[in-house]
Amino acid sequence: MTTQLLDVSPLWPATLDHIRYDSPDAARLADFYSRTMGMAVSQLTETEFLLEAPSRTIVIGPAQAAGHAYSAFALRDGDHLKTYHSFLEGQGVALLPSPTSLFGADAFAVRDPDDRLAVFGTRARARSAAGADLAAGGLPGMLQHVVVASARFPAMFEFYGKTLGFMASDTVHKDGTGPDAGDVNVCFLRSDEMHHTFAIFRAPQSRADHHAYETTGWNDLKLWADHFASLEIPIWWGPGRHGAGNNLFFMIKDPDGNNIEISAELEAMEKGQPGKKWIGAKRATNLWGEPWIRDTATTS
Repeated sequence: MTTQLLDVSPLWPATLDHIRYDSPDAARLADFYSRTMGMAVSQLTETEFLLEAPSRTIVIGPAQAAGHAYSAFALRDGDHLKTYHSFLEGQGVALLPSPTSLFGADAFAVRDPDDRLAVFGTRARARSAAGADLAAGGLPGMLQHVVVASARFPAMFEFYGKTLGFMASDTVHKDGTGPDAGDVNVCFLRSDEMHHTFAIFRAPQSRADHHAYETTGWNDLKLWADHFASLEIPIWWGPGRHGAGNNLFFMIKDPDGNNIEISAELEAMEKGQPGKKWIGAKRATNLWGEPWIRDTATTS
């Protein structure tokens, strides 16, 4: 996406406020996030659990299969939201009712090519000032970005970049000499100064990929890792350093197989700053060790 389109789009700045996961056992998943991420759990609606700690919020609801129902992005204020609403109407985007009660009545949603909602609004319900009375409740970790895998990668890249007006940071291109060499396989998109608030990986199946909590530094990763070890939750990838975004990371899995990233030192970028072009996913995904290649990976 060009810098010029970002100048036209009034999305900036928007931050990832919360996400919703669907689960066939919503109570079990809510208990996991409460214990593991130090998040206080309450009943948001008759069917939804609200998980909150300072700077991080997740909504969990029931469904026959695990899934990622929506990502909710908070804009600066009502005027900012109204301007963005008008911009999307001008783009011919179908605007839908907001599915989240955490945003105000003027919030709205759009449906992406993978049938997932992106929600835009402003906070109507104050964020919890304290997490659960558990070891992780005081650990720093701001919900900062969400990533999806997509079998409709070109359409998704087009939709989030050109239609919704997210700014492209880094892109990862397929290496080799075949007919698809040079094709974009990964795009990192931002809506504020952080390197990405949303990212898309090309994959055989469309599915949730991961969501990330940004900490204050390397020592926080050690504290989180020690906490997970006390719960006998293993690290499944990392520690490492992503090339794209330059952040330190490791990941664990929740009971539904959703990937949770603990991150530090994510690159900050100015509004019009161009990103990098990576050839091949290996160094883009992990400068320190083994990569995770989504375009050939299974869901396991």
